[in-house]
Amino acid sequence: MAITLSKGQKVSLTKGNPGLKHIVVGLGWDTNKYDGGFDFDLDSAAFLLDENGKVNADTDFIFYNNLKHPSEAVEHLGDNRTGDGDGDDEEILVDFSKMPDRIEKIAVTVTIYEAKERRQNFGQVNNSYVRVVNSDNEEELLRYDLGEEFSIETAIVVCEIYRHNGEWKFSAVGSGFEGGLEALCRSYGLNV
Repeated sequence: MAITLSKGQKVSLTKGNPGLKHIVVGLGWDTNKYDGGFDFDLDSAAFLLDENGKVNADTDFIFYNNLKHPSEAVEHLGDNRTGDGDGDDEEILVDFSKMPDRIEKIAVTVTIYEAKERRQNFGQVNNSYVRVVNSDNEEELLRYDLGEEFSIETAIVVCEIYRHNGEWKFSAVGSGFEGGLEALCRSYGLNV
């Protein structure tokens, strides 16, 4: 049975699941009805961070234009441009057995494509969640529903998956801010 987390909670992924090597990070959302003339296009991404909380190279940023890390430890399964339908809208595969030693944390984010130009923000998005599934047996390990606390934000750090004392842990972050993907990239050490 999956654990349901609240903002700020942390849980070990590998302690209760010895031998866990492959997970799917599934992200889902719905958009509110609005008449802005543009469709919503939400994009998930993963930033592979070192002990300083920064990426070492552009290849440590996994998103719709760079789907797979060179180590094959993290792979984005592609951009869903509508968010329509039930279930996960976008998925990121993680293989702990291939994770480079220098990677201490994976920050999983969601941004709104061209949010400023389209006058869109996360106040217009609901039913947002992230879930972690053991991809070897399809067991859902945990779920974090982000709630409706956002208004003007255009980027969200949904969660972090990080190493601690030889274990992989999950942190339900849920922190939003303005500036979209560009602001996220800068905060993680990428020049855009």
